[in-house]
Amino acid sequence: MKQGTLDLETSNSALETAIEGSVFRNFITTLIIVNAIILGVLTYERSLPGGFVSSLSWFDQAVTFIFAVEIALKLFVYRLNFFRQGWNWFDFLVVGISLIPGGAAFSVLRAMRVLRVLRLLHIVPMMRRITEALLNALPGMGAILAVLALLTYVGAVMATNMYGNTDNPEVLELFGDLPSSAYSLFQVMTMDGWRFEVVQKVVDDGHPFAPIFFLLFIFVASFAVLNLFIALIVDALAEEQRAATDEHLEEIEEEMDEEFGSADKERDQIIEMLTDLKNEIAALKAEKSD
Repeated sequence: MKQGTLDLETSNSALETAIEGSVFRNFITTLIIVNAIILGVLTYERSLPGGFVSSLSWFDQAVTFIFAVEIALKLFVYRLNFFRQGWNWFDFLVVGISLIPGGAAFSVLRAMRVLRVLRLLHIVPMMRRITEALLNALPGMGAILAVLALLTYVGAVMATNMYGNTDNPEVLELFGDLPSSAYSLFQVMTMDGWRFEVVQKVVDDGHPFAPIFFLLFIFVASFAVLNLFIALIVDALAEEQRAATDEHLEEIEEEMDEEFGSADKERDQIIEMLTDLKNEIAALKAEKSD
């Protein structure tokens, strides 16, 4: 059997056609969704009947076996080409983790079997498009994170110098050293209880103008820099949508070219036939005149 091509439009064998077909993909998608629900139900296993839990666990193992067979079939069809796609690497690692036997030493890895649900990110076309757009935005996100880290570091140094020299244990816990200040400023940046859990304690410690510092930090770090993440993601999604639209338009243009190209070919054939017929009639008339 020829090696698979990883191209959904072409296939070199019946097995490859079956694997890439919509029936097989829908079956795997359904299994992933059902398995995700079962894994959620199993988190309540202490309050569920033992027989029901055993049945769900058996089904989970059966799904793991089916996923392993799926990976084995793809390896058989695509061979080394299977590892040319990053999503295939992801599937291979996730299913491999699911096959690790139970036990205390592997309890964390076994808990990671829920990662199989993330396979929906590339099986469902819309999810795959969004995920790829987010991955394309990662370099820009790294630059924004660097700016945010720099702002947090500068703010942490300032907050430690201004509010760290105190005998108040609550304020000392918040801004007693650089890591504590950075963590407190992160809480302020997320605006999670920042007023009473952070700012009010600093004000009560004898710093009435402290809200000005924290408000400036919120405006710069949260309202300005963090919103750049949203802008970057929206731009990446728009670019991905434009690429998908262009690809769709190219497919339409190719279909139109094929359709009109065949029509032009038929027209040329008809013209050629009429020309031949005209020549034959002219020859017959010449023979009769002679």
